[in-house]
Amino acid sequence: ISTREQKTISEIFSERGEIYFRRIEGELLKEILDSQDNIVLATGGGTPCYGNTMDFISSTDSSLSVYLSATLDTLTERLFDERSSRPLIAHLPDKELLKDFIRKHLFERSFYYNQADHVVDVSEGTPDELVKKIVALLF
Repeated sequence: ISTREQKTISEIFSERGEIYFRRIEGELLKEILDSQDNIVLATGGGTPCYGNTMDFISSTDSSLSVYLSATLDTLTERLFDERSSRPLIAHLPDKELLKDFIRKHLFERSFYYNQADHVVDVSEGTPDELVKKIVALLF
């Protein structure tokens, strides 16, 4: 999206807003899923929740969706230091406000997240352990 728009995600959000970003995101996702390439695509947490994106992911014969689930505390810890690069949470000054934001969004998005073909808890483990867990599930 950044390459196509020639702007950072933060710039896109700031200049054009979230709805514009989500529309572009959905268009690009469909292009990628319609391609013949074998890829692993990591989307953002909001991707499956807008428009008919999750329906499109689920109906694409060649795709398999995996929801990487984590506890509220785990998500808060992982996201806190990344706030500046994430437009939706950049304005949250402390962990309690971030946790409330995450809690609200998990509630709102759970309907979409739980439509994934597989759910993998990634709350604990090293990145290598989590990759092995996901690969074992897929193959």
